Amino acid sequence: MKKHFFLTLVSLTAALQVSATWAGTSSISSNDSVLPHRPLLLKKMPTPAPAPVVVDENLSEEQLANSLRVNRGDAQCEFNQTVSVRPHPQRAGVFNVSFKNHTYTMAPESTSTGAVRLEDKRAGVMWLQIPTKSMLMDSGKGQRMVDACTHAEQRATITANALTPGSAGAGIGIVPVVASPVVANSGRAPSR
Repeated sequence: MKKHFFLTLVSLTAALQVSATWAGTSSISSNDSVLPHRPLLLKKMPTPAPAPVVVDENLSEEQLANSLRVNRGDAQCEFNQTVSVRPHPQRAGVFNVSFKNHTYTMAPESTSTGAVRLEDKRAGVMWLQIPTKSMLMDSGKGQRMVDACTHAEQRATITANALTPGSAGAGIGIVPVVASPVVANSGRAPSR
């Protein structure tokens, strides 16, 4: 009986191997623990070339000149908050201003006070920079989003002002731009 059982087992194993060969498969299980692992090869994608920086055709020469006065980098603000001001990667004269989870694309705007003002008109947000501090404002609500922001340059100005009180650089440090008066000359004497 043992001999008969053994012969049956051997013939059954041989039949399974033959059927596996006919089916085009191996008699080895496809279980991952049995097959040797091969490392997965990933193709390294080429890094795209950075897009060229182009001057925004919507900016005036005055706006481009004002963009040179913008303090770049991180500004430390009240309540341990940070505002990041970075040049736009593709548009010269335009800036990305980030606060919390929002990034605003801002262009410089003219001011009569000499302050630097960046504005995202679509979002209704403005970054106002004077020599001693900066602030981010919601123009629609007319309120500050964050105040008392200072870049390294502004902190240096504050220190210099503290060392020389009463100097021309004291105060908030902005000098108003004085416009030349417009004279209307009609060639007639004024009427009474």
